[in-house]
Amino acid sequence: MTTVNRLRPRRSCLAVPGSNPRFLEKAQGLPADQVFLDLEDACAPLAKPEARHTIVKFLNEGDWTGKTRVVRVNDWTTEWTYRDVVTVVEGAGQNLDCIMLPKVQTAQQVVALDLLLTQIEKTMGFEVGKIGIEAQIENAQGLNNVNEIAQASPRVETIIFGPADFMASINMKSLVVGEQPPGYPADAYHYILMKILMAARANNLQAIDGPYLQIRNIDGYREVAQRAAALGFDGKWVLHPGQVEASNEIFSPSQEDYDHAELILDAYDYYTSEAGGKKGSAMLGDEMIDEASRKMALVISGKGRAAGMQRTSKFEIPTD
Repeated sequence: MTTVNRLRPRRSCLAVPGSNPRFLEKAQGLPADQVFLDLEDACAPLAKPEARHTIVKFLNEGDWTGKTRVVRVNDWTTEWTYRDVVTVVEGAGQNLDCIMLPKVQTAQQVVALDLLLTQIEKTMGFEVGKIGIEAQIENAQGLNNVNEIAQASPRVETIIFGPADFMASINMKSLVVGEQPPGYPADAYHYILMKILMAARANNLQAIDGPYLQIRNIDGYREVAQRAAALGFDGKWVLHPGQVEASNEIFSPSQEDYDHAELILDAYDYYTSEAGGKKGSAMLGDEMIDEASRKMALVISGKGRAAGMQRTSKFEIPTD
């Protein structure tokens, strides 16, 4: 079985209704890292059957260069899921990177999707295991089981927080998705986000924050996105073209941090070498660097490289 690419850039994950050809066309030209064509909430029940075929057409004929291509199917409690997966993967599996499974509550639901994907891949002659799974956590049971969900299949690439359904499932006192509920002085989402993040990191997965529904309030979007980015999340959903640029910026390192991380890596590589004295720690300017510094720098440099950033400085070997 092929190992999926769990480290695809996902700073901005653009939601596009699978039943709207105009939006599907426009999405191809937007600078989002990931685009997911939605068969679930953004698609009315009567529109779902036709939307499957619309999605297949756009995956096969569209230009998605540079983007991770994902389809969100309906959850396993509905009557649509198996047909979503079969139609989309049989029709466009070679032009598809991941299936997003919403409202995941147990590891068994991920296993079921894995088995179905494997059967389709074998039947169609596709590379087995190439299509990844993105698991969306949207209620209390899913959060309680998030560690098992993260470990359920080698196909799993990301754990996603779905705030709207989650807020409803726990009776949170707010109607603004992603905003803090009135009357609570701290961050009401901190525990949820951290539990998802820990499950993701423990299993070498990415963690993605969900949508912010006030699509014209870019300042509000930035504030919520910065919270997730500060914790260590890899990206966030975008529902409107205006949110894409903000998300790409917030989930990328600053140029200064990226340059500094690359300098640390170069300096550590030099100082631990024979030529550099085989040192376990050394000074980079006024800063002491060691193995822990290298690990932290790898995170920042990895994000910068994934975002296509270019260095503006280089490490100079000391002459004295």
